[in-house]
Amino acid sequence: MTLLAIETSCDETSAAVVRDGKVLASTVSSQIKLHAEYGGVVPELAAREHLRNLIPVAHAALAEAGIQANQLDAVAATQGPGLPNALLVGFKAAQAVAFALGKPFVGINHHEAHLYSPWISGEPPAADFSKFQPNISLIVSGGHTMIVLVQSELNHRVLGGTIDDAAGECFDKTGKLMGLAYPAGPEIDRLAEQGNPAAFDFPRPLLHDAGDDFSFSGLKTSVRYFIRDHPEMLDDAQKIRDLCASVQAAIVEVLVKKTIRAAKRNGVRCVTASGGVTCNRALRHELARACEREGFTLRLADKALCTDNAVMIGILAERKFLSQVPLLSLDEEIKPGWVLT
Repeated sequence: MTLLAIETSCDETSAAVVRDGKVLASTVSSQIKLHAEYGGVVPELAAREHLRNLIPVAHAALAEAGIQANQLDAVAATQGPGLPNALLVGFKAAQAVAFALGKPFVGINHHEAHLYSPWISGEPPAADFSKFQPNISLIVSGGHTMIVLVQSELNHRVLGGTIDDAAGECFDKTGKLMGLAYPAGPEIDRLAEQGNPAAFDFPRPLLHDAGDDFSFSGLKTSVRYFIRDHPEMLDDAQKIRDLCASVQAAIVEVLVKKTIRAAKRNGVRCVTASGGVTCNRALRHELARACEREGFTLRLADKALCTDNAVMIGILAERKFLSQVPLLSLDEEIKPGWVLT
């Protein structure tokens, strides 16, 4: 099977070509510079950029894979969740390609695709599902933070999620309070490397709660008031580094401890993590330490596959085709608020 996948759920225009579990091509056009001026993603601008970039990106993916459109066996696209207008561009374009070629089409849940990204590598086959085992998966990004029990391939159950701000949102918004450029998450990661994580004691929301839900709005508010009461800190480069390290330590501790706790409670021996915040070096390091201490296997998504990408959409779509999951009608619509269950 040769499949074209398209992803436009937010501010990345991406296309990938997958064949028999191997990634033949992957292209991504980022809009970070465009949205940096506004301090966050502007939905209408994102949709316009997808319209501008999608055809060149898809052509580039097909060219990289060395195939013609009429050689495709199937087409897939992100159906949700995401920004409505952004989703609409990629989803309807993919449906149009499927209709024109007379090929089957499937819409993919963006979060479900993240569950499989830790199993994708640069070596064929792209996804080593033969070793797939029950695991606890942490999906952590700018818009979502959740813990999922993956019992087997295409069989999962969400245990908990964010009840307010996601971890990535907390990174970006606290960074904005410090005067850091958008997206602030990577900048906090960089500055925190030379900071003292114990310099300031910020709250760890829901850390001791028995459930698997997350909450980061209280941490964000705490940082806001701290900066309000100590504005002079923003003029001291080392204090900013200490502040970044302290905020990062609070977020990472909550993510790691709740993930490990869920793994122990559910009796699994494997932990995975994916989503944009999984690029954070402290999170990767602390998850590795915790899993080693508990004797868990850890699978982290490659950094190139942590952020939005069409590769994970294509890999999951192929698995669904092979598992004979019912295909979508070409009349199907986007699902901006599609909740992973």
